[in-house]
Amino acid sequence: MIRHLLFLFFTTAAVLAAPLERDLGQGLGYVRLQHLPADLPGAEAGRAKACVLDARYTAADADAAKAFVAWLKFRATPRAPVFVLVNSETALTLLHTLTTCNPSTGIIVVGVTSAQFRPDSPVTIAAEDEWRAYDALADGATVEALLADNPGKARNDEASLAKGQPGDGPAELPADAPPVKRTGPPVDVALQRAIHLHRTLVALKRL
Repeated sequence: MIRHLLFLFFTTAAVLAAPLERDLGQGLGYVRLQHLPADLPGAEAGRAKACVLDARYTAADADAAKAFVAWLKFRATPRAPVFVLVNSETALTLLHTLTTCNPSTGIIVVGVTSAQFRPDSPVTIAAEDEWRAYDALADGATVEALLADNPGKARNDEASLAKGQPGDGPAELPADAPPVKRTGPPVDVALQRAIHLHRTLVALKRL
């Protein structure tokens, strides 16, 4: 079954344009999923690296959702995790199939909690702000422009991962921190959380 789904992915991928990709540094890649299963990354030469798959606003039918999860379970490992970004606009078929995934296998779902789904690492952001941040990357914004300098949150992620939890609660500055003035798009909180989790795993020498 998995072989069939992967074959479907590779044959479809040849037809559609390449997805939006970014290098997030320290061996972490980013791929935006708009057309499934075509946008799923191909097999890499040598050891697979960690990556962020952005499945926010992604549509998918039942077959595409099965191919997506088959790819995740084939590709993700604890030493090369895949961070999946979701929100309430992610296709319900994808959210339902993601419930079969376990963070201990290297599949960590990050996003806003909804009535239909609770991610492994929930974040809080207004729907309009999330769309603006998501749209800004496609319009040419740098990854750095979508992130906030928040070392305290990274330390919190390290503590939560040391306890075996992927991290809960909104990715925000401590209450006693001075306000940060921003220009341009809002912080992409889900992407920020995924990067923090990855950097924490690197610091803990788990990758």
